[in-house]
Amino acid sequence: MNASRAVVVWDEALLGYDLGSWHPLNPVRLDLTIRLARSLGVLDGVQPLAPMPATDDELHTVHSDAYVAAVKQASRGYVGHGLGTPDNPVFHRMHEASALVAGGSLMAAEGILAGRAARAVNIAGGLHHAMRDHASGFCVYNDCALAIRRLLDGGVSRVAYVDIDVHHGDGVQEAFADDRRVLTISLHQHPATLFPGTGNSTDIGASGAEGSAVNVPLPPGTGDDSWLRAFHAVVPALLRAFQPEVLVTQHGADTHVEDPLANLALSVDGQRAAHRALADLADTTAGGRWLALGGGGYSLFRVVPRSWTHLLGVLLDREVEPNAAVPADWTAYAATVARGTKLPTSMTDGAEPRWTPWDRTADTEVDRAIQETRRAVYPLHDLDPDNPEV
Repeated sequence: MNASRAVVVWDEALLGYDLGSWHPLNPVRLDLTIRLARSLGVLDGVQPLAPMPATDDELHTVHSDAYVAAVKQASRGYVGHGLGTPDNPVFHRMHEASALVAGGSLMAAEGILAGRAARAVNIAGGLHHAMRDHASGFCVYNDCALAIRRLLDGGVSRVAYVDIDVHHGDGVQEAFADDRRVLTISLHQHPATLFPGTGNSTDIGASGAEGSAVNVPLPPGTGDDSWLRAFHAVVPALLRAFQPEVLVTQHGADTHVEDPLANLALSVDGQRAAHRALADLADTTAGGRWLALGGGGYSLFRVVPRSWTHLLGVLLDREVEPNAAVPADWTAYAATVARGTKLPTSMTDGAEPRWTPWDRTADTEVDRAIQETRRAVYPLHDLDPDNPEV
């Protein structure tokens, strides 16, 4: 595809979503991603679009009036609705910064709806934990759900959402649990071991819309090969059966083995393989229409910039060679903000992700999770859960 026709949403104003210098969700990860992508030429000839803040009417399509009002009052000392907690501390101009992130994902959705591009990305988005009436898990407004709602309101009849963050995409699932037009799929660390504590295989959507939610809970320590086996054993067949008109994806980089807040064990190379797989699925199941969002990721200097630069390269059909060296100008800048962290020298971790297709013969925790998820949801989509060819 023509990279210049992809919608890339970015403006330095998005760095204003800043929960504090001590907070894990530090906007430096966004700054370093864009700088790395530019240094490697990924954004050459691409004019990023600066977002406008989501309006109150737009926010109210997903969030309650009372909650939006509470966010507006937060900077003046109000606490409640999940605000003013260690996870979601109040910060200056909280509403304005949060609405701008939400507006970025709405702009990306609008670009696809208007036919300006088949693909769109907002790496500042992916705030998937925010609920209708409260903040949660570092997330104030749920830009993922807002973008999906905009697609539906714009005439899209089916939207599939695939979340590869290490944490369950609970806010998006909750927003559409009773809506058969939306299929939410989340692969995440097992809820018994990680926030938010939801997303078991048997969590399949609300009554009357069973099968609208799909969850693949993975044990701590899951690495590239097992993660990719689970992905390919569950996701492609469901997307083929559902036939979405648009694929929306959340690309939290906190599945990496170095992430300080979680316990999966992927490499940057495994994450790159996941980005590539989702791009291929957008092409084969959604007519090429793909909206990609950022998400979590707390290895701010070593992982997130590389993972999301690979994402941008895949989305723009300018894939970065895994063995490419990290440019010296990026390293020089990153060293000024990296607090002594050892910086990466290459776009690879030296891993070669290979995965063995699921065939029902292995009996590992991952394979049992695959089986449980398939048995819970595959029949609801007229798929045989026990056939490895499906």
